[in-house]
Amino acid sequence: MSTRDIQKTINELYGTSVDDTMVSRITDKILPVVREWQQRPLEKTYPMLILDAIHLKVREEGVVVTKAAYIVIGINNDGLKDVLGIWLGATEGAKFWLGVLNELKARGVEDILIASIDGLNGFVEAIEVAFPRTEIQRCVIHQIRSSTRYVSYKDRREFINDLKPVYKSATENEALNALESLENKWSGKYRFAVKSWRDNWNELSTMFKYPPEIRRLIYTTNAIESFNRQLRKATKTKSAFVSDDAAMKLLYLTTMKVVEKWTMQLRDWGQIISTLSIYFGDRVTMKK
Repeated sequence: MSTRDIQKTINELYGTSVDDTMVSRITDKILPVVREWQQRPLEKTYPMLILDAIHLKVREEGVVVTKAAYIVIGINNDGLKDVLGIWLGATEGAKFWLGVLNELKARGVEDILIASIDGLNGFVEAIEVAFPRTEIQRCVIHQIRSSTRYVSYKDRREFINDLKPVYKSATENEALNALESLENKWSGKYRFAVKSWRDNWNELSTMFKYPPEIRRLIYTTNAIESFNRQLRKATKTKSAFVSDDAAMKLLYLTTMKVVEKWTMQLRDWGQIISTLSIYFGDRVTMKK
């Protein structure tokens, strides 16, 4: 609810008027709880981390600016999801992400096996410094959306059909052959659309190391998309937040409503964690 909504509701229920300053002071009592949540201890190892962002309008020094709320979701050794933190920032880059990752380390995280990302600027460089043993998988769905922006609408369906063998192949060698065919057919007309696949191949091809049950889990950031939809639903009525604190209050309260329902282990987790233990050895801690 906005400050105005709260004022109106209190007036309707109790016949009492409160000004927006009082409403803000009352709701500000949640801020220490938000900070405590953002600084809480975390687990030592996360088999998977998923990173993404949503964008918000925030008023800053009298000017409305666009900021991103960067979200980190962790999947622990029990196959349970949790939001590890939310960070507001105007721009992303290696310095920003290194700060986030160092914060996770300070809260107890010692190892991350695989990180799924949405083409985040500077993240690859940052994680190579903070968690050099972590493998990175770029979200294939976001890569498709990004590359097809360069393709004319009349050619898009054919281009996407030719693209499917690149990311649906059984092995990396098959995928590279399909990528070469894509380049031969389309590079002359849509050079940037094809080049982006070649440029990002190191992070796009990580999934080919793993069997289907793990590949399905890491090749896209869909696991975070439904969460993002909940955040967007809660924030879409706000033309602009009055401050970062106002935005964080709403993001935190919405997050708490969502994560309280995350009580179920991921599907086929027993098989997944057993397979990960083969690939990563004693970096995986399994319950006895």
